[in-house]
Amino acid sequence: MTDIRFYHLTRGGLDEVLPRLLERTLQAGKRAVVMLGSPERVEALNAHLWTYEEASFLPHGCARDGKSERQPVWLTTAEENPNGATFLFVADGASVARPESWERVSEIFDGGDDEAVTAARVRWKAYRDAGHGLEYWQQGEQGGWEKKA
Repeated sequence: MTDIRFYHLTRGGLDEVLPRLLERTLQAGKRAVVMLGSPERVEALNAHLWTYEEASFLPHGCARDGKSERQPVWLTTAEENPNGATFLFVADGASVARPESWERVSEIFDGGDDEAVTAARVRWKAYRDAGHGLEYWQQGEQGGWEKKA
């Protein structure tokens, strides 16, 4: 079964947290797809990943950039895997229909958004009922991750 991780944002937003998770993914020798809820969000994140930190480089692309097979991180609104990734990051209202297609699915949701929290609870139950391995991580007081379940 797929390893499913929930990341509950309480201190930082997606733009702050996702680059760090993607850096760790690439350091582990994995490729990732990031599935977001709108084309506008894909474009905003695509621009942000070039500038989020002056000393870092996070290779990535989206449909506008092309050459998906060359991109270690692919940004999209669709459940697709054009870069041969094994990790999927889901955020901003997107949802995955086939989690079993991935080695790991990371659901990232904003704890300050009641709808996002409710939707995350529904997805947690569905994943649990399907037999997937689940982990729940929440941002702590200092912004680091604390494993809760």
